[in-house]
Amino acid sequence: QVQLVESGGGLVQAGGSLRLSCAASRRTFNNYAMAWFRQAPGKEREFVASISWSGLSAYYADSVKGRAAISRDNAKNTVYLQMNSLKPEDTAVYRCAVGGASVRPAYWFDYEYWGQGTQVTVSS
Repeated sequence: QVQLVESGGGLVQAGGSLRLSCAASRRTFNNYAMAWFRQAPGKEREFVASISWSGLSAYYADSVKGRAAISRDNAKNTVYLQMNSLKPEDTAVYRCAVGGASVRPAYWFDYEYWGQGTQVTVSS
């Protein structure tokens, strides 16, 4: 199975930027999608962004559209999430996920593998 390890979280001031990374233990198979989800205390898991294997298709939640950019480096088995203009409401545990070609980007239960998460805290 694939193991995913996130990094790059931390404490940042509102308006600041953060770049999250998610490294897989081994190469994912062709046509696998990668995504980021987040979950704040007392709230449901929320879709943030996803990217196709080719990198040609990307999807973003309305809440982060224009502020987030997802990318991947298949040679490094890594997906990134660049977030700018951070807001306190972005505070959450961010988790990386990997799924097959048939996943629906925003549906967390369609994904096969998950990282443990990295905490992002945005102060006002």
